[in-house]
Amino acid sequence: MAHRRKRAYIKKDAIRNIGTFMRRRHLSAPKSGPRNDLNTIRTLLPYLWPRHLFEFKVRVVIAVAFLVAAKAINVAVPIFYKHAVDALSPGTTAVLAVPVVLLIAYGLARVLALAFGEMRDAVFAKVAQRATREAGLKTFRHLHELSLRFHLDRKTGGVSRAIERGTKGIEFLLNFMLFNVLPTLLEVMLVCAILWKFYGIAYALITFAAIAGFIAWTLIVTEWRIKYRRRMNETDSDAMTKAVDSLLNYETVKYFGNEDHEARRLDGALRDYETAAVKSKTSLATLNVGQGAIVSLGLIAVMVMAGYGVVGGTMTLGDFVLVNSYLIQLFLPLNFLGFVYREIKQSLTDMEHMFALIDEPAEITDTPGARPLDVDGGEVVFENVSFGYDPRRTVLKDVSFTVPAGKTVAIVGPTGAGKSTISRLLYRFYDVTGGRILIDGQDIRGVTQESLRAATGIVPQDTVLFNDSVYYNIVYGRPRATPAEVENAGRLARIHDFLIGQPDGYQTIVGERGLKLSGGEKQRVAIARTILKGPRILMFDEATSALDTHTEREIQESLREVSAGRTTLVIAHRLSTVIDADEIVVLKDGRVVERGSHTELLVLGESYARMWIRQQEAEKAKATLERTGEALGPAEKAEEAAE
Repeated sequence: MAHRRKRAYIKKDAIRNIGTFMRRRHLSAPKSGPRNDLNTIRTLLPYLWPRHLFEFKVRVVIAVAFLVAAKAINVAVPIFYKHAVDALSPGTTAVLAVPVVLLIAYGLARVLALAFGEMRDAVFAKVAQRATREAGLKTFRHLHELSLRFHLDRKTGGVSRAIERGTKGIEFLLNFMLFNVLPTLLEVMLVCAILWKFYGIAYALITFAAIAGFIAWTLIVTEWRIKYRRRMNETDSDAMTKAVDSLLNYETVKYFGNEDHEARRLDGALRDYETAAVKSKTSLATLNVGQGAIVSLGLIAVMVMAGYGVVGGTMTLGDFVLVNSYLIQLFLPLNFLGFVYREIKQSLTDMEHMFALIDEPAEITDTPGARPLDVDGGEVVFENVSFGYDPRRTVLKDVSFTVPAGKTVAIVGPTGAGKSTISRLLYRFYDVTGGRILIDGQDIRGVTQESLRAATGIVPQDTVLFNDSVYYNIVYGRPRATPAEVENAGRLARIHDFLIGQPDGYQTIVGERGLKLSGGEKQRVAIARTILKGPRILMFDEATSALDTHTEREIQESLREVSAGRTTLVIAHRLSTVIDADEIVVLKDGRVVERGSHTELLVLGESYARMWIRQQEAEKAKATLERTGEALGPAEKAEEAAE
């Protein structure tokens, strides 16, 4: 009961901080626009042209060469077709071999254009995939460098989606912008130049005007209908969120018989999606009709001019076919312009969000010239430490205590006294706002975070496991450990016997966040993981809070064995677990109010003694209820009332 109130307090404390940091984040949030799009592309370029990888620069150059060759050949294809038509036209004196050669050349040109395009993709694929991989990996690494405060303020799902969408955005941008949009614009310029050269400026101007009108209409209408598409995506996400949330809480739905309520909630979201999807579809029809009209007008104008040219004898039938082929060849790839434009804009936005994560400054960093922590005995000293998650509220106030090398010191106190904050500061998830923390005389702000965390190990109150096997979760403490060492850690944590009784033994899958295991089993896995790590400094933050009394006693004995000769800091609510500590420090309202051994504090008769009496009375009430066969619920109520 007490630890549930503690979690509620931590949650409320985190909520208080969100306002300040969300305001800061809002001010620094990226704004969309052409300037930011250019900045995003500029950020991407180093991944495509890495200074240290000459091979990738060569690949980019070759890919561009293949791209130009493909477009040049593609522009030449209709010319072969024109000459073949002219050769086969009535009244020509060409022999049969001439059109056959031209038709073969026409076919080869089409094959070569396709081949060069595919070779371009093959050569550039490694560059594109490496750029996507490097950007995603850099973002992932940087997220691990950011402080705990950042991760408390941000939703993990949103951050992971930002990385996923950002990496996909890079891939889409490279595939469509580099190898679809830009090459098409190059082809437009080449075709207009050819028409101008051989048929006059009028053909080039009409063709250019038709394509410009097509592009302008597409961009304007696409920009207008983006709001419908965005609304469609939002309602789709809302419907998916409601469905997944309901299924994840299947048992709760069943407990309260709320199947119809959940169906109504989902139906409301699906109804919103239906409305948005209809508007998106009808607006797409408007776009397609306009595009078709512009294409038809352009074709009619050019074909009428070419028809008069053929009749007047200034153009051949092949010229007529050539002009028609060019226009159709140009308009076909432009049919996807609306989709490509919308997706490119979305990709740039997604990339911008991902790059914004990379630009997020790390609150906790190694100081210039930071050295590895040199652990001798492992003495820990809190010297006049003050700290607050929010500047408006101080959690720890001038806290001082020492954990001598190889000794055990317990931190106790009521909920909200700042006990767990001490473990977070020692791990340097946050930096103190006043005073300092020393390990063997070294200020932890002056040593590398990697060495600090390698020297310390923690068993937290709330254990969250990876969705993998028990073996993986234990060996995570020291990935290079042998199976025998893992099993030994399991024995010390009193989980070995349980595991060998399972069908899959240590390969038992724990499920999402370890939900397939009971609270006590998860806690024992966490203890085994820390035992395997073998750090010089140990921290136990309510490490046995989820265990029954019998198991707790067994593990307490194991913890005493493990912590023998190691510097140990125990954060506890249940005082019976710390009576053997060398010193007990009592916190209240963020200050040290008492310190001494268990016996000394009982004799003192102050805060610690009162806490001890209340907990003993609660234990007696619980034992009485258990003896009379009553449910444990009232016992928990008795403990709550006693506190």
